[in-house]
Amino acid sequence: MKVLRLAPRWALLLALLAGAGAAQALQVTDDRGVTVTLAQAPQRIVSLLPSLTETVCELGQCQRLVGVDRYSNFPASVQKLPQVGGGLDPNIEAIVALKPDVVLMAMSSRAGERLQALGIKVVALEPKRHADVQRVMLKLGQLLEVPDAARIWRAIDAGVSAAAQSLPAGVRGTRVYFEVNQGPYAAGEASFIGETLTRLGVKNIVPAKLGPFPKLNPEYIVRADPDLIMVGQRSADGLTTRPGWQSIRALREQRVCIFPPDEADMLVRPGPRMAEAARLMAKCLIAKSPGAKP
Repeated sequence: MKVLRLAPRWALLLALLAGAGAAQALQVTDDRGVTVTLAQAPQRIVSLLPSLTETVCELGQCQRLVGVDRYSNFPASVQKLPQVGGGLDPNIEAIVALKPDVVLMAMSSRAGERLQALGIKVVALEPKRHADVQRVMLKLGQLLEVPDAARIWRAIDAGVSAAAQSLPAGVRGTRVYFEVNQGPYAAGEASFIGETLTRLGVKNIVPAKLGPFPKLNPEYIVRADPDLIMVGQRSADGLTTRPGWQSIRALREQRVCIFPPDEADMLVRPGPRMAEAARLMAKCLIAKSPGAKP
């Protein structure tokens, strides 16, 4: 009879313990709309997108990374980690061998379904605009249980504003062409780079209606005739030999900022170094804009 009287109490206690365990489970909804549940904050992370790698480290959690894609190169410490291919073509076997608690990747990666089929948790996050960078920062803060992620975003946002305030009035309205990659692929107004240029007070020759990073007909750029060109060193070779480009004002007047690879990486990654990227753009505008005082 005593056993029968105690059984409900034990059942209640077990239910409470089970509820406590469930409450500790961590849930994050990624950019696919998929809710990923983990028993606890991940301690072993593979990142397949440089901006996500940098964000994990900015949150003070670099030590949790056990593998990265071939393009993740900042901060320097991640260059010592195992590389598992590119974000679009990762080495699935190499990822599995690292036994990650979670894999961070872009929405565009084709590896998600294969990894999930192997029982590996996947969180897909792909920042494209300033608001996305803030959202991803907060989402990774939630995933890694870092409470001050919002403070980091505020510092980034303040840094971009400070870069804008550093510019002389004559720079405003400068018509800029920002080439992301050969093709040519441009950063349009709808991209995070375009948003930074807008905050700096200059005019992007690639309107939002063309998309964030459109591939342009080179003739479009000739007709737009930008005042200033921003381009990475990897894409700068042969600018003047492109058909008709000799007539572009920026090239005629040598108003071209060519960024070395480390700076170009910073400029094209929507992550924690966006304030530094804005300062690089501002420095370029002060040096090369036709409206800046000599």
